Amino acid sequence: MSKVITMIPARLAASRLPNKPLLDINGKTLIQRVYENVKAAIKGDVCIACGDEAIKKEAEKFGAMCVLTDPNLPSGTDRIATALKEIDPDGTKYDIAVNFQGDNINVDPAINNRLIKIIEETDCDLATCGMVFKTLKDAENPNNVKIVMGLEKGETQGRAVYFSRALTPFIRDENCPYRDYYHHIGIYVFKTSVLKEFLNMKEAVLEKREKLEQLRFLANGYHVQALIVDKIKLNEAAPADINTVEELEEFRRLDRC
Repeated sequence: MSKVITMIPARLAASRLPNKPLLDINGKTLIQRVYENVKAAIKGDVCIACGDEAIKKEAEKFGAMCVLTDPNLPSGTDRIATALKEIDPDGTKYDIAVNFQGDNINVDPAINNRLIKIIEETDCDLATCGMVFKTLKDAENPNNVKIVMGLEKGETQGRAVYFSRALTPFIRDENCPYRDYYHHIGIYVFKTSVLKEFLNMKEAVLEKREKLEQLRFLANGYHVQALIVDKIKLNEAAPADINTVEELEEFRRLDRC
């Protein structure tokens, strides 16, 4: 059986909602709620990769394993890879590492169990997931990252060939039956050996253009497998994560119901 650890990257520097991990959600901080959701859903250990001392202190209060990392690390992947290197320096303790974002309070962590299975049963290096866009307007939004992959009708899993903020691939033939666009959900499961190699990879040219660190893996020839799912939320009425004061108040209200 694979030895799994879930890494939760968290930092205070959020432009739209400062100090997000420490916000109170009906009696518990956001980071504690995310941690407890993960513990209940995914086998193995859980570690919070903290970008700030205040998050580390909060994590220690509710008994979480945690590692303090440089707040200036460029991405969540850098943060969890750095933390993993500290807690498993010789790479023998864990086989698989899950990256679950510290603000994903309403994303169902159990999705990761399906991605863990993909890692265990295929030759891919990392696995991620997405959903079919419901509207063209959502697909055209550059804040919504697209997975480029060639799925036949009825297929729900395949190799990702690119990720982009642009609307891609282009549909040249109006009669083409393949018209879905896939919304990338930023959940990853890695072979731990691959995650550790990430720290030694140079930032890729296309990664710099798109500001998407997953392109570093593709640029270096790694196999990224993507799973298309129907739902990701624990509460369909609430936002998947919290980025504004309005979303925070809405989540608090729905959480009390």
